[in-house]
Amino acid sequence: MSADVLSQAESRHQQPETTTIRRPFRAPPAQKEGPRSNRDIRVPMVQLIDSEGENRGQTPTQEALAMAEEAGLDLVEIVPTANPPVCKILDLGKLKYENQKKAAEARKRQKTIEVKEVKMRPNIDDHDYETKMKAVRRFFEDGDKVKVTLRFRGREMAHQELGMRLLNRVREETTEISKVEAEPKLEGRQMMMVLAPRA
Repeated sequence: MSADVLSQAESRHQQPETTTIRRPFRAPPAQKEGPRSNRDIRVPMVQLIDSEGENRGQTPTQEALAMAEEAGLDLVEIVPTANPPVCKILDLGKLKYENQKKAAEARKRQKTIEVKEVKMRPNIDDHDYETKMKAVRRFFEDGDKVKVTLRFRGREMAHQELGMRLLNRVREETTEISKVEAEPKLEGRQMMMVLAPRA
């Protein structure tokens, strides 16, 4: 044995070999959206409602599947908790489409209320004030809440009554369309008040 081969053999003995066994990654079975249908219905009997909406009573699942195939439709589980489950012969694609449409409609109706912030200075001039108030009214029309924030700079902190006066003016001018949700309060160098639209 040559010296070269010997030194290789020795170095192999010095370093312990570690082998990591890697298991192949198995993704969990994908959860199907919506009700079980066709071959996913694995119970022996079902309570069958045919494509005309007639109750056929308890029917062997295989027979119900054959009827659905014959009609060119799907067998869909509509009451999985019943014993046996209630299944109906219908067009699954159409059902999914209608359910998506209903969900989209519900999302449209469910408006999320946002809190919009309007920043003012205690000694704001009339023009700026009117511009800010237009924005405040627009937010109320959209159904959003409004947080009015006044920021005091330097010596303005000595005149907090100016800030309070301004917030009260905003409150009075919007009293018909809004109600105070959080009374004016001072936090550090800021004074704030939250108004919500009247329902």
